[in-house]
Amino acid sequence: MAREIISTDKAPQAIGTYSQAVKIDNTVYMSGQIPLIPETMELVDGDIEAQITRVFDNLLAVANAAGGDLSHVVKLNVFLTDLTNFPVVNEVMARYFSEPYPARAAIGVAALPKAAEVEMDAVLQLD
Repeated sequence: MAREIISTDKAPQAIGTYSQAVKIDNTVYMSGQIPLIPETMELVDGDIEAQITRVFDNLLAVANAAGGDLSHVVKLNVFLTDLTNFPVVNEVMARYFSEPYPARAAIGVAALPKAAEVEMDAVLQLD
């Protein structure tokens, strides 16, 4: 098994003892992304739609660094501090994904780092 640590300055740097992603053979395990702007490491301004968009942009940047894109996502986990925002996840996700969609879970949580309202992680399968 070939193991590679994936890192890019186009997504927020890891805050702690983890990597942005780890690639093992053709599978990429992406760490959770919150709506941080990579250049400032501050939360994006705006509503939940802006936060979700930023998270997908961050995931896309890490996927690109691994040699893929969001079409390679086979599993997506969505963590929300307010599950009533889930329809907005679907709306924004439709801009980034097309069928066949990845498997997905939506989990309601009490809090997220830096008081973000959304976090997502993903698993990619590269060709």
